[in-house]
Amino acid sequence: MNVDRAVMAFAGMMILVSVLLAFYVSPYWLALTAFVGLNLLQASFTGFCPAARIFSKLGLKSGCAFS
Repeated sequence: MNVDRAVMAFAGMMILVSVLLAFYVSPYWLALTAFVGLNLLQASFTGFCPAARIFSKLGLKSGCAFS
């Protein structure tokens, strides 16, 4: 697995967890979904993604998006 796929998997997992928490606990958990979406949007324009930096420091090889 490379950094790009790890970031997409992590973002997808966070969105699914947020939606489940919003359904079962409180609708305020949808703020986490919005945060993840905004982070993905800014990463697409700036190329800076905190999750990508963390995954690369954990030893995952860089993909084409975050190299």
